[in-house]
Amino acid sequence: MSLIPSFFGNRRTNVFDPVSLDIWDPFDGFLTSALSNVPASARETSQFANARIDWKETPEAHVFKADLPGLKKEEVKVEVEEGKILQISGERSKEQEEKNDKWHRIERSSGRFLRRFRLPDNAKVDQVKASMENGVLTVTVPKEEEKKPEVKAIDISG
Repeated sequence: MSLIPSFFGNRRTNVFDPVSLDIWDPFDGFLTSALSNVPASARETSQFANARIDWKETPEAHVFKADLPGLKKEEVKVEVEEGKILQISGERSKEQEEKNDKWHRIERSSGRFLRRFRLPDNAKVDQVKASMENGVLTVTVPKEEEKKPEVKAIDISG
């Protein structure tokens, strides 16, 4: 006899077991059904497309920081397109499966990711620098110095 009503999907789970991992998830299958009409290549990209990236502006530069745990710098690409579009992309490959492996949970995402940012006019795109340390990619785009309007004193005659 199930302790969970049938409208929860007829799962045989003991709701009183505090360590039970088989808990009803109201969104279970939601993403799968929502993506059923999307091509496989687009689904692969969307799985890891939410790479977290922060963008801050300092007086000297625009600084982008991306959390890319488990990726090597060789697996990440930083490009500037069309003069003012910063593009950060890469791919995390799937874990190798062995015949005798029994997976209990797969939560880490894999697949391709691509993020684009339109840089402001004051960005020096020819001086972009990127570094990666401990799974954090840092891209620094220097800014042009603000040109202060030149003030010329005019003598007043009279």
